[in-house]
Amino acid sequence: MPTSALYAICILIWGTTWFAITAQIDVLAPAVGVAVRFGLAAIVLFAFCRVRRIPLRFPPRVQALVVAQGLAGFYASYVCVYEAERFVASGVVAVGFAASPLFGLILARGFLKTPMSARVALGGVAGIAGVVLIFWHEFMRLTASQQVLWGAELTMVSVLLSTLSTVAASAYHRLGVSGWAPLAWAMAWGAGGATVHAVATGTPWNWSWQPGFLGSLAWLALAGSIGAFGAFYVLVHRVGPAKAGYVGVLTPVVALAVSSVLENFTWTSLTLAGIALAILGNVVALWRPGSATA
Repeated sequence: MPTSALYAICILIWGTTWFAITAQIDVLAPAVGVAVRFGLAAIVLFAFCRVRRIPLRFPPRVQALVVAQGLAGFYASYVCVYEAERFVASGVVAVGFAASPLFGLILARGFLKTPMSARVALGGVAGIAGVVLIFWHEFMRLTASQQVLWGAELTMVSVLLSTLSTVAASAYHRLGVSGWAPLAWAMAWGAGGATVHAVATGTPWNWSWQPGFLGSLAWLALAGSIGAFGAFYVLVHRVGPAKAGYVGVLTPVVALAVSSVLENFTWTSLTLAGIALAILGNVVALWRPGSATA
């Protein structure tokens, strides 16, 4: 599959999961929501691997990286971002994840010895600026408070953990391991971590049989987890963690399009300028002079 198609799959799916998450957090506490989402995704992936006879055993070194990927990315990061949305507007969270390419660039350099790229860094800064403009109306409504500070801190911790998870996946890719099997195990570890968290904190396990709740859960588990993460980790394998992180820059644009249809979001000149700047940042970072995008 072309690299551009992998970007499109991730951006289009994750752009819609923002809205789907709202139907979940109205019923489920963050840790429970994360446990149910990735637990369901892991069950489906394990069943798929069994049917296709895909090996599920890995050497200890690879399994350790998969555990790190799951606990950082599919447990701690998601619990943090779900919690953050209780304290700050979604725009703050969006800006945090727009910083993913810069986090990826730094951590890939530190853990994988990947060369630093000024072009990727410049594109990352442009992407963050674009997302700030897109959500400028939300920032203008923020008031200085401990809750806002706590929400912003949770967001940045979530982005850092998500990037560490991506670096762990990139590390086992370098060892020749990829595909659905490590993703199944990573999601299982993430669901397990979230379950222990929920039980240890005495979090109630609520449920709803409303079609909106069940439909959003199915979309989050099957498309948002299996489909999008499957495409994302192929992307990480091809272009590395930093460039793959640019998915986080354009995802808010799709989320706004969904919001304009379902929530009557009002577009402004700043919104359009922010979208243009975010797209420009992606072009600067990802376009390779003299060659077409694969």
